[in-house]
Amino acid sequence: MSAASQAERAVLEEEFKWLLKEEVHAVLKQLKDILKEASRRFSMPAGGLESQLKQENFILGSSTMDQVKGVLTLQGEALTQADINLKMAKSNQVMHFAFRDDKQWKMQQIQDARNHVSQALQLLNSRDESYHFKTGAEVNKLMDAVMMQLTRARNRLTTPATMTLPELASSGLMKMFTPPMPGDLMVNFYINLSKLCLTVYQLHVLQPNTTKNFKPAGSSVLHNPGSMFEINNIKFEVSHVHKVECVVPWLNDTLVFFTISLQLCQQLKDKISVFSSYWNYGPF
Repeated sequence: MSAASQAERAVLEEEFKWLLKEEVHAVLKQLKDILKEASRRFSMPAGGLESQLKQENFILGSSTMDQVKGVLTLQGEALTQADINLKMAKSNQVMHFAFRDDKQWKMQQIQDARNHVSQALQLLNSRDESYHFKTGAEVNKLMDAVMMQLTRARNRLTTPATMTLPELASSGLMKMFTPPMPGDLMVNFYINLSKLCLTVYQLHVLQPNTTKNFKPAGSSVLHNPGSMFEINNIKFEVSHVHKVECVVPWLNDTLVFFTISLQLCQQLKDKISVFSSYWNYGPF
């Protein structure tokens, strides 16, 4: 090895040691600060009351129709009230439903996303400023674990769970309303990106003589008119679908925090790979 290449290697090794000792911890601090902000968004306290979460009201609306109107009350991960007015398609009769006072509906997507953020923070907190990273591979392993939690958190908010119509019909959500939801109506709540969505399905019973072409629908986030299903030996068809939504600003904030954090993790991994490419051996 020439003196020049030895000198170059010595410089690279010093830069790499600095990266492991200083820059890695600077990035970890940035990540912790961002994810603490994200975590705070999931549990905003009510004014002056740390123990009580802030309640927020969101007006449901659609620019294309007024069949469904309402107000949803979100408190952290719990939907504590849903006040819904539905104009029936055939009769134009307006029906009103609200959650019973003793009921609230947990938005599992929000709870899961929050849990993944907490797990990412635990991983970062396991390496405090005094910890000495010995290899690039060790840093990469930590970044991969953090990125996995952040990707899962983001996916929970961007990918609502699919459900079959019988699953929806037998969901506990149907038992939460007063007056009770009639048998020809179903509702579903879910998160899509930064939006809280409500879907209302109007159904009609298929007569026995019309069921020769009966084909049950599969699992989906949103079922279309014409979708069929069977429950308790009765066959139904979806006649009308109404979807309304409202933007939850703090959910948008958390998605931005996830994107920035994932970019920081990847940038650190890229820097390590630049050094690693200089050595074809050693656990860099």
